[in-house]
Amino acid sequence: MGKNVAVLGAGSWGSVLANVLVENGHQVELWTYKTPQADEINSQHTNNKYIKDYYFSEKLHATTDMDAALDGVDVVLFVVPTKAIREISVQVCDILRDKNNAPLIVHASKGLELKTYKRVSQIIDEEIPSGYRSGIVALSGPSHAEEVAHHDLTLITAASEDLDAAKEVQKLFMNNYLRIYTNPDLLGVELGAAFKNIIALGAGALHGLGFGDDAKAALMTRGLAEISRLGVAFGADPLTFIGLSGVGDLVVTCTSVHSRNWRAGDQLGSGKKLPDVIADMGMVIEGINTTQAAYELSQEKQIDMPITEAIYNVLYRGADIKEEVGGLMTREGKSEEIAQNMVD
Repeated sequence: MGKNVAVLGAGSWGSVLANVLVENGHQVELWTYKTPQADEINSQHTNNKYIKDYYFSEKLHATTDMDAALDGVDVVLFVVPTKAIREISVQVCDILRDKNNAPLIVHASKGLELKTYKRVSQIIDEEIPSGYRSGIVALSGPSHAEEVAHHDLTLITAASEDLDAAKEVQKLFMNNYLRIYTNPDLLGVELGAAFKNIIALGAGALHGLGFGDDAKAALMTRGLAEISRLGVAFGADPLTFIGLSGVGDLVVTCTSVHSRNWRAGDQLGSGKKLPDVIADMGMVIEGINTTQAAYELSQEKQIDMPITEAIYNVLYRGADIKEEVGGLMTREGKSEEIAQNMVD
């Protein structure tokens, strides 16, 4: 039997996931705060600012009324920028207090909150008490909205400390083009999803600088080592980082022009200034804030993350990209001890 689902956030990923749910036989309300966007989705079945040349199901309904969207829902899916998670969670909780249902909360956002560096599930947990929800699940992995929209084969992870909740999300989304795996390591999945955006910025920058596949492969491999070290320091399972939400998401984000973090890095490598890159993108570049978070967390934990530090220097200290690349290549020689690098 189909579920009643509220999808909060009508960007590219939010609107496509909402359409997947409709195609899977669920009743979906897609919430956006933009009236013109809701009108476009409902009347023209398009969302051209975020995903061009694509038509959504006529059964997908968009609304600007969050109260109506949350009425009688079984599942609430957050697909908003990380910086908006807390504000939206407060709004959701205020509405759910007046309703009798305690829906399952799912999020497909990737990043850490500024200043607190809390993960998305932690923010939701703080703002929506357990009495108003039945669980929290993170949906993450190598996926581009543009490809899922056209039914390209895609595999992602539903992560939760509550395996039953993860299995419910698995059933909700899975079909013949979208396969969902469950994972109990919510911490590792969320950290991998956030930190891979840093490496994607670097991969794009290498392309903008004119480097080729060898450099990109090296960056991704050593970047994964950094992500793993920091994640394990916070208690994540090291095996999570060689799964879909780790190396899988890293590969797709570092190699595709669909990735906004890759595109931002490419522009930086080509010589554009950061404010111009941000203005040109027109969408949130999660990797910029996450770089600051990861750098400061690595300093706190005394974890060696030279690639992250180099990208931080470019973004926040105005360092020259070419000089930072040169600095990485001329570091003292080390041994590639794979298993040890996962934890040291």
